[in-house]
Amino acid sequence: MAHSAAVGDYLKAIYKLQQGDEPVTTMALAAHLKIKAASATGMVKKLATLALAEHTPYHGVRLTTQGEIDALELIRHHRLLELYLAQQVGLPWEKVDAEAERLEHVLSEDLEDRLDEILGHPTCDPHGDPIPSRNGTLPQVTLHRLHELACGDRAIVRRVSDRDPEALRRIGQAGLFPGTAVQIVEQSSDDALLLWVEEREHRLAVLDAGRVLVERTSS
Repeated sequence: MAHSAAVGDYLKAIYKLQQGDEPVTTMALAAHLKIKAASATGMVKKLATLALAEHTPYHGVRLTTQGEIDALELIRHHRLLELYLAQQVGLPWEKVDAEAERLEHVLSEDLEDRLDEILGHPTCDPHGDPIPSRNGTLPQVTLHRLHELACGDRAIVRRVSDRDPEALRRIGQAGLFPGTAVQIVEQSSDDALLLWVEEREHRLAVLDAGRVLVERTSS
């Protein structure tokens, strides 16, 4: 794979937005990348000429098999780099995404393999997102958003969205890291949840709780 950073960013975005066989709309893609719809349309057409995507005007875009392979390779680079920066360099988990974004496009396959070895062949990044395997497979699991749970429900945190660094910092302050047990104590009238995390109570805004994906264990 040898694509420009811009092409790679679009491939990743489309892959993350795809739901089954449904195409991704240009508007959704533009919103995800925080760009103008016209810019997204232009790049989508380019991806189609490169045989990385199939584009039907007014219906959306979906990746070809090659497009998915290339997207998963970049996602693997990104998540390995995030884990390396968090574990080996000591960067806070709200900062590793931006740094990995800069480095993922220049990571060689040899260095990718070395990082994988150093990190002990990990399966998840610091935020709990699965790392694609070397042959491009990615497990699919069904999780719930933390704010969807009822009072008394218990769960294990599995993933935390890294889209908003400030939100990620607040979630970290509440101790909601992947693998952590959490229980819903109450949902107050000020749109916040009262949580029991690691034998301590924490208050978290419902908006931030929506960024936390959990596996329910009991109620």
